[in-house]
Amino acid sequence: MALSIAPQPLPLKRDVDGAMRVGSTQVTLDTVVAAFSEGATAEEIIYQYPSLQLADVYAVIGYYLRRRSEVEDYLRRRERQADKIRQQNESRWDPSDIRDRLLARRMRPKHTGD
Repeated sequence: MALSIAPQPLPLKRDVDGAMRVGSTQVTLDTVVAAFSEGATAEEIIYQYPSLQLADVYAVIGYYLRRRSEVEDYLRRRERQADKIRQQNESRWDPSDIRDRLLARRMRPKHTGD
């Protein structure tokens, strides 16, 4: 039996927000690349994200290594987009005192209904 050499589709899908998702999961390309860049192996990545398939992680890492500048451009665009959304959200609602408000809420006595 001869070894079949056939191209495999890349396990990346763009979601409605433009994020690239790995396989049929909600795990983003950003997440896999960040873990790999921090030194995680493919096996460690699937341990952290069990919904991923090992072959998909290897394929995505290979894609990243072959198209590093393209993927890094995509990651920078995603970071700029996240910063813009964060700034918009903070301009609508000031999060600076959220910790104090949450702690105050925790300290209030609960009504027991007596």
